[in-house]
Amino acid sequence: MTRGPIRRIRRPAGRALAAAVLAAAGTWSGPAVFTQEIADGVNCAASVCTVKGSFTRDVEFEAANEYRLIGAVFIEEPAVLEIEAGTTIYGDSATNGTLIIARGAEIRARGTAGAPIVMTSDQLAGSRARGDWGGLIINGRAPLNIAGGEAEGEGDTGTYGGDDPNDSSGILRYVRVEFAGTEFSPDNELNGIAFQGVGRRTEVDHVMVKFNKDDGVEFFGGTVEAKHVVCFGIADDSFDWTDGWTGKGQFWIAMQSGDDADNGFESDNNGDNNNLTPRSNPTIYNVTLIGAPDTDQGNESDVGMLLREGTAGTIRNFIVMGFKEDAIDIDHDATFTQALEGGLTLASGLLWNNCSVDGCTGEYRMDEDDVAAMMTTRRIVTDSPYVFVMNPELADPFNLDDPDFTPAERSPAVTGYVRAAYPPHDGFFEMTDFIGAVGPAGDADGHDTWWTGWTDFSRN
Repeated sequence: MTRGPIRRIRRPAGRALAAAVLAAAGTWSGPAVFTQEIADGVNCAASVCTVKGSFTRDVEFEAANEYRLIGAVFIEEPAVLEIEAGTTIYGDSATNGTLIIARGAEIRARGTAGAPIVMTSDQLAGSRARGDWGGLIINGRAPLNIAGGEAEGEGDTGTYGGDDPNDSSGILRYVRVEFAGTEFSPDNELNGIAFQGVGRRTEVDHVMVKFNKDDGVEFFGGTVEAKHVVCFGIADDSFDWTDGWTGKGQFWIAMQSGDDADNGFESDNNGDNNNLTPRSNPTIYNVTLIGAPDTDQGNESDVGMLLREGTAGTIRNFIVMGFKEDAIDIDHDATFTQALEGGLTLASGLLWNNCSVDGCTGEYRMDEDDVAAMMTTRRIVTDSPYVFVMNPELADPFNLDDPDFTPAERSPAVTGYVRAAYPPHDGFFEMTDFIGAVGPAGDADGHDTWWTGWTDFSRN
């Protein structure tokens, strides 16, 4: 495919840009009221650029500039958006700034541990909040189990889906998405990062979503694989999959804030027909899900893993702790069938300080059907190999200011007291012999420090 010349966005002086956007020496000063219409395209003055409209030619964002997304910004086929390490991108709150990568286009966001790419709110530090802007939406051509094989993204974010499991939407490497999740209407909010029909040749490695209004990371079908992912302070579900996602994941951390939170995992096949194919069937190793057990932080924080609507899956080496409801909740007949017949399996896990797999008191689960489901879930979980109710002895997992997910030297997660499951040798998974997303201190392969340095746990 022949592409047009790349549009390398430098710092041209004198381009049309509202003067209110600029502060002294071109330094970003927070939200501004525009005094004139912003033209479509990328318009820069000093080192501040506004980005608006749709792009069919390649564009590059440089770390020397700051970029402000005005409304829904579409990167359309066959364009490639190149983002340099260390670049900061602001979503405009007034116009619900959102970055959307359309089918056939690519994002190549190649940050580094020392210079991550940050997509954040345009509000002043200290005043930022969930839902300040839209988020990052990526559409691909990988299969779904939606009728017709295609779907429309929430909030008019484009068509996704197709028949190419090996489709590529580019690269996300050392990227943080913060304070996103614009609410368009009740029950219609954007996710921090939405992978919509994204294919397995897309690289997703070292990504953080924090304080999003809706889900942190959601997989709508597709085959994309994601490694080293952190979700923090998500108001809805930290990780969500639906509509036939068959990808892989390894080294995932979710940490909730009790002021607003739902589930660690919300895992579905298809809500209209629980047995549609391709069935959601991911393979996930090395997960740490941290709820918010302290009611002083608020009463939010539901289920660690909510597995429902017919999902299958292979989940190994997991820690689930601190959820106010169940550690693991299996719902719907089609999901129980998967669990009882081997399509949905759990192994090598530690459950601690949750309400428990036995169910909870109060308004949760009151009728006979729910009690029966609870007892079946309990049997499935307790019969799963090497899954125990046992303290994983993490260093400081509930510290919202400076969490530490490292297991203690004598933690059952690392001593072999609870047997870890070895991941497949398939080119994606890294070999591990511990439970949870973080390895023991001093791990020779860096599994103890992968989540440090490029992440940020500040709350506003």
